[in-house]
Amino acid sequence: MTLFKYIFKKFLLGFLGALIFFSLLLILVDLFINLNKYLENNAPLLQVLKVMGLYFPKALWFSAPLAVLFGVSFTLSTLYASNELTVIFTSGISLFKLTFPLIVFSLILSFGFFYFENIVVVPMLQEKVALQDKLLNVQKDENNTDVVIISNQGKTIYKADFYNDIAKELNGLYVVFRNEENKLDKILFTKFAKWSEDKWLVSKGYLYSYVDGKLLYSTNLTPVLDLLTEPPDTFKNFEINVEEVDTKTAREYIELLQRTGLPSSEALSVYYKKYSFPSVIFLVVFLSIGLSCKSRKNVLLVSLILCVCAAVAFYVLQMITMYLAKFGYIPAITGGWFPVVLFTLISIVLMKFAKT
Repeated sequence: MTLFKYIFKKFLLGFLGALIFFSLLLILVDLFINLNKYLENNAPLLQVLKVMGLYFPKALWFSAPLAVLFGVSFTLSTLYASNELTVIFTSGISLFKLTFPLIVFSLILSFGFFYFENIVVVPMLQEKVALQDKLLNVQKDENNTDVVIISNQGKTIYKADFYNDIAKELNGLYVVFRNEENKLDKILFTKFAKWSEDKWLVSKGYLYSYVDGKLLYSTNLTPVLDLLTEPPDTFKNFEINVEEVDTKTAREYIELLQRTGLPSSEALSVYYKKYSFPSVIFLVVFLSIGLSCKSRKNVLLVSLILCVCAAVAFYVLQMITMYLAKFGYIPAITGGWFPVVLFTLISIVLMKFAKT
Protein backbone atom coordinates (compact mmCIF):
# COMPACT_ATOMS: atom_id res chain seq x y z
CA MET A 1 0.00 0.00 0.00
CA THR A 2 2.89 2.36 0.79
CA LEU A 3 4.31 1.76 -2.70
CA PHE A 4 1.00 2.59 -4.37
CA LYS A 5 0.68 5.77 -2.28
CA TYR A 6 4.20 6.73 -3.34
CA ILE A 7 3.40 6.12 -7.03
CA PHE A 8 0.08 7.95 -6.84
CA LYS A 9 1.56 10.92 -5.00
CA LYS A 10 4.28 11.22 -7.62
CA PHE A 11 1.71 11.02 -10.41
CA LEU A 12 -0.63 13.53 -8.77
CA LEU A 13 2.14 16.10 -8.52
CA GLY A 14 2.95 15.88 -12.24
CA PHE A 15 -0.72 15.68 -13.24
CA LEU A 16 -1.87 18.77 -11.32
CA GLY A 17 1.15 20.79 -12.42
CA ALA A 18 0.57 19.89 -16.08
CA LEU A 19 -3.19 20.50 -15.78
CA ILE A 20 -2.73 24.03 -14.47
CA PHE A 21 0.05 24.79 -16.98
CA PHE A 22 -1.88 23.60 -20.05
CA SER A 23 -5.08 25.30 -18.86
CA LEU A 24 -3.37 28.66 -18.39
CA LEU A 25 -1.72 28.22 -21.79
CA LEU A 26 -5.11 27.72 -23.48
CA ILE A 27 -6.58 30.73 -21.66
CA LEU A 28 -3.67 32.91 -22.80
CA VAL A 29 -4.04 31.67 -26.38
CA ASP A 30 -7.75 32.57 -26.31
CA LEU A 31 -6.85 35.99 -24.87
CA PHE A 32 -4.20 36.79 -27.49
CA ILE A 33 -6.50 35.71 -30.34
CA ASN A 34 -9.04 38.34 -29.28
CA LEU A 35 -6.69 40.89 -27.70
CA ASN A 36 -6.72 43.23 -30.70
CA LYS A 37 -10.54 43.20 -30.79
CA TYR A 38 -10.74 43.90 -27.06
CA LEU A 39 -8.51 46.94 -27.52
CA GLU A 40 -10.49 48.18 -30.54
CA ASN A 41 -13.75 47.98 -28.55
CA ASN A 42 -12.25 49.45 -25.35
CA ALA A 43 -13.30 46.39 -23.36
CA PRO A 44 -12.94 46.94 -19.56
CA LEU A 45 -10.07 45.00 -18.00
CA LEU A 46 -12.26 43.42 -15.29
CA GLN A 47 -14.69 42.13 -17.93
CA VAL A 48 -11.83 40.63 -19.97
CA LEU A 49 -10.53 38.94 -16.81
CA LYS A 50 -14.04 37.60 -16.19
CA VAL A 51 -14.08 36.12 -19.72
CA MET A 52 -10.76 34.42 -18.96
CA GLY A 53 -12.15 33.05 -15.69
CA LEU A 54 -15.29 31.72 -17.39
CA TYR A 55 -13.10 29.91 -19.93
CA PHE A 56 -11.05 28.19 -17.23
CA PRO A 57 -13.36 25.12 -16.81
CA LYS A 58 -13.30 24.49 -20.58
CA ALA A 59 -9.52 24.84 -20.56
CA LEU A 60 -9.34 22.27 -17.74
CA TRP A 61 -11.57 19.94 -19.75
CA PHE A 62 -9.34 20.26 -22.83
CA SER A 63 -6.12 19.91 -20.82
CA ALA A 64 -7.04 16.84 -18.76
CA PRO A 65 -5.93 14.16 -21.30
CA LEU A 66 -2.53 15.81 -21.86
CA ALA A 67 -2.08 16.34 -18.13
CA VAL A 68 -2.80 12.67 -17.39
CA LEU A 69 -0.44 11.64 -20.18
CA PHE A 70 2.32 13.85 -18.77
CA GLY A 71 1.69 12.67 -15.19
CA VAL A 72 1.95 8.97 -16.00
CA SER A 73 4.95 9.44 -18.32
CA PHE A 74 6.72 11.60 -15.76
CA THR A 75 6.08 9.09 -12.95
CA LEU A 76 7.17 5.94 -14.80
CA SER A 77 10.12 7.61 -16.53
CA THR A 78 11.61 9.03 -13.34
CA LEU A 79 11.16 5.66 -11.60
CA TYR A 80 12.88 3.94 -14.53
CA ALA A 81 15.72 6.49 -14.67
CA SER A 82 16.44 6.03 -10.94
CA ASN A 83 16.28 2.20 -11.29
CA GLU A 84 13.32 2.07 -8.89
CA LEU A 85 11.22 0.26 -11.50
CA THR A 86 13.85 -2.49 -11.75
CA VAL A 87 13.63 -3.08 -8.02
CA ILE A 88 9.81 -3.09 -8.14
CA PHE A 89 9.67 -5.60 -11.01
CA THR A 90 12.26 -7.93 -9.45
CA SER A 91 10.17 -7.99 -6.27
CA GLY A 92 7.37 -9.65 -8.25
CA ILE A 93 5.07 -6.69 -8.88
CA SER A 94 3.88 -6.54 -12.50
CA LEU A 95 3.54 -3.35 -14.52
CA PHE A 96 -0.24 -3.71 -14.62
CA LYS A 97 -0.49 -4.17 -10.85
CA LEU A 98 1.85 -1.22 -10.28
CA THR A 99 -0.16 1.12 -12.49
CA PHE A 100 -3.60 -0.22 -11.54
CA PRO A 101 -4.34 2.73 -9.17
CA LEU A 102 -3.56 5.15 -12.01
CA ILE A 103 -5.88 3.23 -14.34
CA VAL A 104 -8.70 3.32 -11.77
CA PHE A 105 -8.12 7.02 -11.14
CA SER A 106 -8.25 7.80 -14.87
CA LEU A 107 -11.48 5.80 -15.23
CA ILE A 108 -13.10 7.78 -12.40
CA LEU A 109 -11.74 10.99 -13.92
CA SER A 110 -13.27 10.09 -17.31
CA PHE A 111 -16.76 9.73 -15.84
CA GLY A 112 -16.24 12.79 -13.67
CA PHE A 113 -15.20 15.00 -16.58
CA PHE A 114 -18.24 13.92 -18.61
CA TYR A 115 -20.57 15.25 -15.90
CA PHE A 116 -18.22 18.15 -15.22
CA GLU A 117 -18.73 19.27 -18.82
CA ASN A 118 -22.53 19.15 -18.62
CA ILE A 119 -22.86 20.73 -15.17
CA VAL A 120 -19.98 23.24 -15.06
CA VAL A 121 -18.22 23.68 -18.41
CA VAL A 122 -21.24 24.24 -20.67
CA PRO A 123 -23.05 26.90 -18.57
CA MET A 124 -19.83 28.85 -17.95
CA LEU A 125 -18.78 28.58 -21.59
CA GLN A 126 -22.17 29.90 -22.73
CA GLU A 127 -21.80 32.81 -20.30
CA LYS A 128 -18.27 33.39 -21.59
CA VAL A 129 -19.40 33.45 -25.24
CA ALA A 130 -22.30 35.82 -24.43
CA LEU A 131 -20.05 38.21 -22.49
CA GLN A 132 -17.34 38.06 -25.14
CA ASP A 133 -19.83 38.81 -27.91
CA LYS A 134 -21.08 41.77 -25.87
CA LEU A 135 -17.57 43.14 -25.34
CA LEU A 136 -16.73 42.70 -29.02
CA ASN A 137 -20.10 44.08 -30.22
CA VAL A 138 -20.97 40.89 -32.10
CA GLN A 139 -24.56 41.06 -33.36
CA LYS A 140 -26.49 37.88 -34.16
CA ASP A 141 -29.06 38.09 -36.93
CA GLU A 142 -31.77 35.41 -36.70
CA ASN A 143 -33.61 36.53 -39.85
CA ASN A 144 -33.28 34.02 -42.66
CA THR A 145 -33.50 33.92 -46.46
CA ASP A 146 -34.33 31.10 -48.89
CA VAL A 147 -35.57 28.82 -46.12
CA VAL A 148 -36.51 25.20 -46.88
CA ILE A 149 -38.02 23.14 -44.06
CA ILE A 150 -39.21 19.53 -44.24
CA SER A 151 -41.87 18.90 -41.60
CA ASN A 152 -44.41 16.30 -40.51
CA GLN A 153 -42.19 13.34 -41.48
CA GLY A 154 -41.81 14.64 -45.02
CA LYS A 155 -45.54 15.22 -45.54
CA THR A 156 -45.19 19.03 -45.44
CA ILE A 157 -42.44 21.11 -47.06
CA TYR A 158 -42.05 24.86 -46.47
CA LYS A 159 -40.13 27.14 -48.82
CA ALA A 160 -39.93 30.85 -47.93
CA ASP A 161 -38.02 33.71 -49.54
CA PHE A 162 -37.54 35.51 -46.22
CA TYR A 163 -38.22 34.97 -42.52
CA ASN A 164 -38.46 38.00 -40.20
CA ASP A 165 -37.73 36.75 -36.69
CA ILE A 166 -38.70 39.95 -34.87
CA ALA A 167 -42.15 40.16 -36.52
CA LYS A 168 -42.49 36.35 -36.84
CA GLU A 169 -43.41 36.69 -40.52
CA LEU A 170 -42.78 34.67 -43.68
CA ASN A 171 -42.61 36.25 -47.13
CA GLY A 172 -42.94 34.51 -50.46
CA LEU A 173 -44.13 31.26 -48.90
CA TYR A 174 -44.74 28.00 -50.73
CA VAL A 175 -46.02 24.97 -48.78
CA VAL A 176 -46.11 21.55 -50.45
CA PHE A 177 -48.45 18.94 -48.94
CA ARG A 178 -48.06 15.23 -49.61
CA ASN A 179 -50.64 12.50 -49.07
CA GLU A 180 -50.15 9.28 -47.10
CA GLU A 181 -48.43 7.73 -50.11
CA ASN A 182 -45.95 10.65 -50.19
CA LYS A 183 -47.38 11.84 -53.50
CA LEU A 184 -48.16 15.47 -54.31
CA ASP A 185 -51.53 16.52 -52.87
CA LYS A 186 -51.67 20.33 -52.59
CA ILE A 187 -49.45 23.40 -52.95
CA LEU A 188 -50.09 26.65 -51.09
CA PHE A 189 -48.63 29.95 -52.23
CA THR A 190 -48.91 33.21 -50.35
CA LYS A 191 -46.92 36.43 -50.31
CA PHE A 192 -47.30 36.86 -46.57
CA ALA A 193 -47.88 34.69 -43.46
CA LYS A 194 -47.78 35.72 -39.80
CA TRP A 195 -47.44 33.48 -36.73
CA SER A 196 -50.24 33.62 -34.17
CA GLU A 197 -50.11 31.44 -31.05
CA ASP A 198 -50.11 27.97 -32.64
CA LYS A 199 -50.25 28.37 -36.44
CA TRP A 200 -49.44 30.62 -39.39
CA LEU A 201 -52.19 33.01 -40.43
CA VAL A 202 -52.68 33.43 -44.18
CA SER A 203 -55.37 35.72 -45.60
CA LYS A 204 -54.58 35.77 -49.32
CA GLY A 205 -53.02 33.29 -51.65
CA TYR A 206 -53.58 30.36 -54.00
CA LEU A 207 -54.15 26.72 -53.25
CA TYR A 208 -53.20 24.30 -56.01
CA SER A 209 -54.63 20.77 -55.90
CA TYR A 210 -53.46 17.79 -57.92
CA VAL A 211 -56.59 15.89 -58.96
CA ASP A 212 -56.78 13.12 -61.58
CA GLY A 213 -53.55 14.22 -63.17
CA LYS A 214 -54.65 17.85 -63.34
CA LEU A 215 -53.43 20.83 -61.33
CA LEU A 216 -56.37 22.94 -60.14
CA TYR A 217 -56.16 26.17 -58.16
CA SER A 218 -58.44 28.07 -55.82
CA THR A 219 -58.35 31.13 -53.56
CA ASN A 220 -60.12 29.20 -50.80
CA LEU A 221 -57.29 28.33 -48.39
CA THR A 222 -59.47 26.81 -45.63
CA PRO A 223 -58.52 23.12 -46.27
CA VAL A 224 -54.88 23.71 -45.29
CA LEU A 225 -54.92 26.59 -42.79
CA ASP A 226 -54.97 24.29 -39.75
CA LEU A 227 -51.98 22.37 -41.13
CA LEU A 228 -49.57 25.34 -40.98
CA THR A 229 -48.29 24.60 -37.47
CA GLU A 230 -44.50 24.49 -37.86
CA PRO A 231 -43.09 26.74 -35.06
CA PRO A 232 -41.32 29.96 -36.12
CA ASP A 233 -38.11 28.91 -34.32
CA THR A 234 -37.63 26.33 -37.06
CA PHE A 235 -37.22 29.09 -39.65
CA LYS A 236 -34.57 31.02 -37.72
CA ASN A 237 -31.09 31.56 -39.05
CA PHE A 238 -29.62 29.54 -36.23
CA GLU A 239 -26.67 27.26 -35.83
CA ILE A 240 -25.89 25.76 -32.46
CA ASN A 241 -22.33 24.73 -31.74
CA VAL A 242 -22.82 21.27 -30.24
CA GLU A 243 -19.49 21.65 -28.43
CA GLU A 244 -20.95 24.56 -26.45
CA VAL A 245 -24.18 22.94 -25.22
CA ASP A 246 -25.03 20.04 -22.92
CA THR A 247 -25.93 16.62 -24.27
CA LYS A 248 -29.70 17.16 -23.83
CA THR A 249 -29.70 20.41 -25.84
CA ALA A 250 -27.40 18.85 -28.45
CA ARG A 251 -29.75 15.90 -28.87
CA GLU A 252 -32.79 18.17 -29.26
CA TYR A 253 -30.91 20.29 -31.82
CA ILE A 254 -29.96 17.21 -33.85
CA GLU A 255 -33.56 15.94 -33.75
CA LEU A 256 -34.68 19.33 -35.07
CA LEU A 257 -32.15 19.17 -37.91
CA GLN A 258 -33.27 15.66 -38.83
CA ARG A 259 -36.96 16.55 -38.57
CA THR A 260 -36.59 19.58 -40.83
CA GLY A 261 -34.38 17.81 -43.36
CA LEU A 262 -31.29 19.92 -42.67
CA PRO A 263 -27.77 18.38 -42.69
CA SER A 264 -27.11 16.75 -39.32
CA SER A 265 -24.01 14.58 -39.89
CA GLU A 266 -21.54 17.10 -38.47
CA ALA A 267 -23.63 17.88 -35.39
CA LEU A 268 -24.26 14.17 -34.77
CA SER A 269 -20.56 13.28 -35.00
CA VAL A 270 -19.70 16.08 -32.53
CA TYR A 271 -22.48 14.75 -30.26
CA TYR A 272 -20.84 11.31 -30.21
CA LYS A 273 -17.50 12.99 -29.63
CA LYS A 274 -18.91 14.55 -26.44
CA TYR A 275 -19.23 10.99 -25.11
CA SER A 276 -15.96 9.67 -26.52
CA PHE A 277 -13.67 12.57 -25.53
CA PRO A 278 -13.77 11.95 -21.74
CA SER A 279 -12.70 8.35 -22.39
CA VAL A 280 -9.49 9.75 -23.91
CA ILE A 281 -8.36 10.43 -20.32
CA PHE A 282 -8.60 6.69 -19.66
CA LEU A 283 -6.98 5.88 -23.01
CA VAL A 284 -3.87 8.04 -22.58
CA VAL A 285 -2.97 6.17 -19.37
CA PHE A 286 -2.56 2.97 -21.38
CA LEU A 287 -0.70 4.88 -24.08
CA SER A 288 1.76 6.45 -21.67
CA ILE A 289 2.30 3.14 -19.81
CA GLY A 290 3.03 1.36 -23.07
CA LEU A 291 5.30 4.08 -24.46
CA SER A 292 7.24 5.00 -21.31
CA CYS A 293 10.66 3.51 -20.61
CA LYS A 294 11.44 2.69 -24.24
CA SER A 295 14.95 4.13 -23.99
CA ARG A 296 17.76 3.95 -21.42
CA LYS A 297 19.07 7.42 -22.32
CA ASN A 298 17.15 10.63 -21.72
CA VAL A 299 14.32 8.50 -20.38
CA LEU A 300 11.91 11.30 -19.45
CA LEU A 301 12.48 13.27 -22.65
CA VAL A 302 12.11 10.26 -24.95
CA SER A 303 8.99 9.05 -23.12
CA LEU A 304 7.36 12.45 -23.32
CA ILE A 305 8.20 12.83 -27.01
CA LEU A 306 6.74 9.39 -27.79
CA CYS A 307 3.59 10.14 -25.79
CA VAL A 308 3.12 13.57 -27.37
CA CYS A 309 3.60 12.07 -30.85
CA ALA A 310 0.98 9.43 -30.06
CA ALA A 311 -1.40 12.12 -28.78
CA VAL A 312 -0.86 14.21 -31.94
CA ALA A 313 -1.50 11.12 -34.09
CA PHE A 314 -4.73 10.50 -32.17
CA TYR A 315 -6.01 14.06 -32.61
CA VAL A 316 -5.06 14.10 -36.30
CA LEU A 317 -6.94 10.83 -36.84
CA GLN A 318 -9.91 12.20 -34.92
CA MET A 319 -9.86 15.35 -37.05
CA ILE A 320 -9.88 13.21 -40.22
CA THR A 321 -12.73 10.94 -39.05
CA MET A 322 -14.79 13.94 -37.91
CA TYR A 323 -14.23 15.56 -41.32
CA LEU A 324 -15.33 12.38 -43.13
CA ALA A 325 -18.38 12.09 -40.86
CA LYS A 326 -19.29 15.72 -41.54
CA PHE A 327 -19.72 15.03 -45.25
CA GLY A 328 -21.34 11.64 -44.75
CA TYR A 329 -18.48 9.47 -46.02
CA ILE A 330 -18.58 7.46 -42.79
CA PRO A 331 -21.31 7.12 -40.11
CA ALA A 332 -21.35 9.85 -37.46
CA ILE A 333 -20.77 7.34 -34.64
CA THR A 334 -17.63 6.13 -36.44
CA GLY A 335 -16.33 9.68 -36.68
CA GLY A 336 -16.73 10.15 -32.94
CA TRP A 337 -15.58 6.76 -31.65
CA PHE A 338 -13.22 5.13 -34.19
CA PRO A 339 -10.00 6.90 -33.00
CA VAL A 340 -10.77 5.91 -29.40
CA VAL A 341 -11.38 2.26 -30.29
CA LEU A 342 -8.31 2.04 -32.54
CA PHE A 343 -5.93 3.63 -30.03
CA THR A 344 -7.36 1.50 -27.23
CA LEU A 345 -6.36 -1.62 -29.18
CA ILE A 346 -2.93 -0.12 -29.92
CA SER A 347 -2.50 0.75 -26.23
CA ILE A 348 -3.33 -2.81 -25.15
CA VAL A 349 -0.70 -4.17 -27.55
CA LEU A 350 1.92 -1.64 -26.36
CA MET A 351 1.18 -2.45 -22.73
CA LYS A 352 1.53 -6.16 -23.40
CA PHE A 353 5.04 -5.67 -24.80
CA ALA A 354 6.09 -2.97 -22.32
CA LYS A 355 9.34 -3.53 -20.43
CA THR A 356 8.89 -5.15 -17.01
